[in-house]
Amino acid sequence: MASLPNPANQDGYTTVRDLKWSHAEKIVARKAFNQALEREFEVVISEAKRMAAKIEQPSDLWELEVYLTHSRKEIDRRYDYRYSMLILVFGNLVRQGRLSEEELHGLAEDKLAHIRSYATLFSRLDSVA
Repeated sequence: MASLPNPANQDGYTTVRDLKWSHAEKIVARKAFNQALEREFEVVISEAKRMAAKIEQPSDLWELEVYLTHSRKEIDRRYDYRYSMLILVFGNLVRQGRLSEEELHGLAEDKLAHIRSYATLFSRLDSVA
């Protein structure tokens, strides 16, 4: 079974959590993060409007509430803007098709390589599950 890379810095390589982010990279990362999050919200808003338009009885209202609660929890889990987590977040978003590599243009190649690696790993884990 595949596992996440060992966080220990045994080979002298910087771990993902220890990567340093330049000012320019922080701008690129924030923009990409916000774009993906905005697209996520657009999907939730669209579905909530569709569901709300069909409300005819109280149980329909609670179904909308369940959908919104579930969506909020998923978004909170998926979108973590701590720099120590961004490589994992971006890897997952790329794997899910919620973010493209082009939107990450401007990040250093080492960060892009880690993002690609995690996207591949997460895809493999999905196929095992």
